[in-house]
Amino acid sequence: MTINVPDILYGVESGAVQDLIEGRNGDPFSILGVHPGGDGRYSVKAYLPGALGLDIIDRESGVLLSEADLVHAAGLFGAVLAGRRPYSLRIRWPDAVQVTDDPYSFGPLLGDLDLHLISEGTHYNLASTLGANPMTVEDVAGVRFAVWAPNAQRVSVVGDFNAWDGRRHPMRLRPQAGVWEIFVPQVTVGERYKFEIVDRQGNLLPQKADPVARAAEAAPSTASLVASSDPFRWNDSAFLYSQRTANRFEKAISIYEVHAGSWLRDMEDGGRALDWVELSQRLVPYVSDMGFTHIELLPIMEHPFGGSWGYQPLGLFAPTGRYGTPEDFAYFIDRCHGADIGVILDWVPAHFPTDIWGLACFDGTPLYEHEDPREGFHRDWNTLIYNLGRNEVKGFLIASALEWLERFHIDGLRVDAVASMLYRDYSRAEGEWIPNRYGGRENLEAIEFFKHLNSIVHERHPQVLMIAEESTAFPGVTKAPAENGLGFDLKWNMGWMHDVLHYMSDDPVFRKYHHGSLTFGMIYAYSERFILPFSHDEVVHGKGSLLCKMPGNEGQKMANLRALFGFMWGHPGKKLLFMGCEIGQPSEWCHDASVEWDLLDYPLHVGLQRLVRDLNRIYRHFPSLQHGDTEPNGFQWAVADDAENSVLGMLRYNAGRRAAMLIVSNFTPVHRSGYRIGVPFSGLWHQIMNTDAFVYGGGGQGLGDRDAAYVHSHGHQQSLAVELPPLTTLMFFHDTQSN
Repeated sequence: MTINVPDILYGVESGAVQDLIEGRNGDPFSILGVHPGGDGRYSVKAYLPGALGLDIIDRESGVLLSEADLVHAAGLFGAVLAGRRPYSLRIRWPDAVQVTDDPYSFGPLLGDLDLHLISEGTHYNLASTLGANPMTVEDVAGVRFAVWAPNAQRVSVVGDFNAWDGRRHPMRLRPQAGVWEIFVPQVTVGERYKFEIVDRQGNLLPQKADPVARAAEAAPSTASLVASSDPFRWNDSAFLYSQRTANRFEKAISIYEVHAGSWLRDMEDGGRALDWVELSQRLVPYVSDMGFTHIELLPIMEHPFGGSWGYQPLGLFAPTGRYGTPEDFAYFIDRCHGADIGVILDWVPAHFPTDIWGLACFDGTPLYEHEDPREGFHRDWNTLIYNLGRNEVKGFLIASALEWLERFHIDGLRVDAVASMLYRDYSRAEGEWIPNRYGGRENLEAIEFFKHLNSIVHERHPQVLMIAEESTAFPGVTKAPAENGLGFDLKWNMGWMHDVLHYMSDDPVFRKYHHGSLTFGMIYAYSERFILPFSHDEVVHGKGSLLCKMPGNEGQKMANLRALFGFMWGHPGKKLLFMGCEIGQPSEWCHDASVEWDLLDYPLHVGLQRLVRDLNRIYRHFPSLQHGDTEPNGFQWAVADDAENSVLGMLRYNAGRRAAMLIVSNFTPVHRSGYRIGVPFSGLWHQIMNTDAFVYGGGGQGLGDRDAAYVHSHGHQQSLAVELPPLTTLMFFHDTQSN
């Protein structure tokens, strides 16, 4: 083969070819592809390390246009064409002949508006711009790859399609946004890829997974996958319409929290976790039968370590490959909606793990994270903290949130570790944190981020629930940004949870000394809109299960737990219960095992499950148990001061206060006969729940309706004389329009 270097390399700067060969050239399009020659002809150059030869052929007819010369022994080929026309490459490899189009024959694909919005942090459809997007360009099918790496010297896309050789597909830099892009013909959905980056000092970094990949290999593999950009097939329009037209805060919200990998294991197949299709067949009917309104999934964004339960994610746009494809996940959501069940995802914008193939020092600099470890490193979790002072990072996170809401029809996001984001000194000693510009401990960038995030979400999706896991008393978490709040819809009530579990873990003999633990929550109950959570965090790390927190023998433990659930469902606030708690699992949750479903062979556990099912149905049926969740005029203490007997009574009203529910709990093992409680209405009060009923595994005491007698008590002219069985919660209902 002859080498006709002068014509082929016309106009190429001295040393540029050597930089290309050595992987240091940040502008490969200036050399590769088609360029005007010095005499009106055109040169075509392709860098194909390992190729034996190259022909330039007509794209449509396949007719030979020119046989390429070897310009550089490392694999740079070039040919001279008489005119510019669509062409393809016929590459002779040692073991095959490949016909493909030249990636360097295509011009820039990302528009100036896209690049501007990325830099501004307001490109909310980021995964359709960055990442891997299948498309057709000039009638050629392939994938456009794009990645933000502003400080890199060179970026290449690597994958099975180029033998993971970073010399083959170096990308074009769009300097106004620090984005690199390339269109690679014939790459198809499902192919693996990463980015190979040379930093500004010329160091080759470990190959990086795509930050905005829409699919990824199942762990422990770490490559990104080209995902289809086709819309999913949805059948949930009726459900979505019902959500848009409903009052989110007046209706019942009862959430079943689930770790997808350990809800149920297939013991006949090595104890493997169910996939999304199987979960749609098993989990969805179960949750529907149990009466929960929502499933909340522990983070299903791609994460490298299963033991993190998903709380250290690296793929904020990709459903984890552990349970199937993105299409499978969308099918699961669709089946949930078909069963009238909303889906909430745990979402983690607080931090990310330090894996070298992930976001850490992505382009050789602290790009997504803070440079200073006093701002950028969580010692508690050995993770890196997102730099919310960068527009691109804020935009990345907001686009991730919208991806789940819009592409996957998710009904809510529970934002993890909000407190760790709001305070610069979170879990840090004096001198280990940097004050804000006013000298305070508040993280002003995080505060503005949450306001912006929630404003954008609610502007585009008013029906979506944004939920904060915020463990401090930071003010205004669920107030609107216009009122100087963070803009969340609901907040986990961690204080209520800790107080109640501390009370219930006491021997009943001593509970009278801690009676305020049950009443204190109502002092601040309407300062925010709350969810009452018994979550996964309370049944791991040596804390024991909910059942094992209860004192006494097996029967007393179950009675305590039944009374607690009755109290919880009667108390103002939306409800959340972690899987396994509804059947009284005695052991701690293990993410590598299954819920102990064989416990349902025993009556006490079946009874507890039936109780939770009935509590959900009562909660959903009676507006009196819904209105006061967020409105103070829907609640009144009936009995708040009987610490000596450890009895507590609550009145719940509907919006018009024409109907009421009385919830009364006896948290001692002593039967109390003829216990008088004042009520607002005369007439018959129907008993609709007794946690001591036989069907729940109780002793069957205290059953029956009660008629209000004209005996003054607790500030009311009439009162009920009720039988209070040991360790029991009762519910009575009265409707003035039916009496």
